[in-house]
Amino acid sequence: MLAVKSMDVRENFKSFCDKVFKGETLIISRPKNENVVMMSETEYNEIMKAKRNAEYLAMLDKSIEEAKTGGFVAKTINELEDCES
Repeated sequence: MLAVKSMDVRENFKSFCDKVFKGETLIISRPKNENVVMMSETEYNEIMKAKRNAEYLAMLDKSIEEAKTGGFVAKTINELEDCES
């Protein structure tokens, strides 16, 4: 992980893009501590996938807890088919 000033990024943008593409994460410091992070698209996609997976697992955990406490409605196949009509 590299930490650089925004001015340095402006002056060496291509060089930093190359480093980020090769797996480096870049923290760009800005005034008033309004920092940003630059990472590769691949790394970003992996983080977003992990976030979606965590949200899905949390939803499953909630559903399981609701089922354990009786927060569901049981229907037969015939009752479900009747709902479609």
